[in-house]
Formats: sequence, structure tokens, C-alpha cells
Amino acid sequence: MPRYAALIYSDADTEGQGSPEDWQAIMDEYSAFGAEAGAAGVVLGGEALEDTDTATTIHVEGGKGGTITTTDGPFAETKEVLGGFYILHADDLDGAIEWAAKIPGAWHGRIEVRPLLEFEE
Repeated sequence: MPRYAALIYSDADTEGQGSPEDWQAIMDEYSAFGAEAGAAGVVLGGEALEDTDTATTIHVEGGKGGTITTTDGPFAETKEVLGGFYILHADDLDGAIEWAAKIPGAWHGRIEVRPLLEFEE
């Protein structure tokens, strides 16, 4: 059965904003999704990410073995930020989309669904 990444994006301008009550309501929605998708055997894993101001971007100048350069924050300035992800186990893309539409980020932001590249062993 194929696996899909469900990448959760939100508006960069509102990242980390809102009251504790707002945050709790959103976390309750994610908990409900996790319980439903977990019981159905759809979620294989997932994590939330810290805010983008905690990110460090690296680049190796000169290729392998070259000079490592780091910068604070994400590489790209965008209107949306990646806040977390789920790994979904679905029969096909339509099934993955159906489950991804239930992720609270789908109505608070956007969800990108992308098949995982399966490497042969």
C-alpha cells in the first residue's frame, strides 16, 4: 500500500499567534484527527515542527567535504510555513486526499499531499 506525506502549511503572518485557548482548540482538533486516523491504521507517523524562527538552514559550499555555511531561519521567505507532517498509508492518492482533508490544517491553512518515493531494497 502506498505511503504519502501530508505536509501541513499555515500562514507565515499568523504563525505562533493566538491565545492559549485558540492553541488548545487547534490541538484538540489534531488530537481528534489522530485518534480517528490512528484507529483506521492510516497514520504511520508524524510530528509538529517548532516555529520557523528556530530553523537553521545549511549549505555546503564546494560540494561534499566543502565549507559548511549556516544561516538562522528558513532558506526561503514565503507566505506559508511548514508546521508539521503526517505519513499516511492509503490505497491510492484519492484515499490519501480524503484523509488529508480531515487534518485540521486543511481548514486552518493548506495540506500538500505527496507520494513517498519508495526505494528498492
